[in-house]
Amino acid sequence: MSRGPDAATLVERALARSAAETQCDPVVTAAEWESWASVTFTGARHRIELSLSDGEATRMWLAGLAEREFALPGHLVADLEVAKVSARANRRIATIHVLTVEDR
Repeated sequence: MSRGPDAATLVERALARSAAETQCDPVVTAAEWESWASVTFTGARHRIELSLSDGEATRMWLAGLAEREFALPGHLVADLEVAKVSARANRRIATIHVLTVEDR
């Protein structure tokens, strides 16, 4: 019996869906994650690179991204940071760091 998508898949999908809703034409170009734990929490650190359309909608979406809420079944977004944004051929390339924790 499948438990559903893992946190990495959920984060990638949530970011891509959020960007698409604001007309940013997102494409996940790279993604990686590593397990993370503290004394009280278990989760993962994610690094996701998105290629987005270059325009005002993308700039606004990126500027407000750290404040957005994301519903991830079984997980919570504990921290989200837009670590880097660069331009490449009429696109914005954003590197986003996300810390998720398991919601038990």
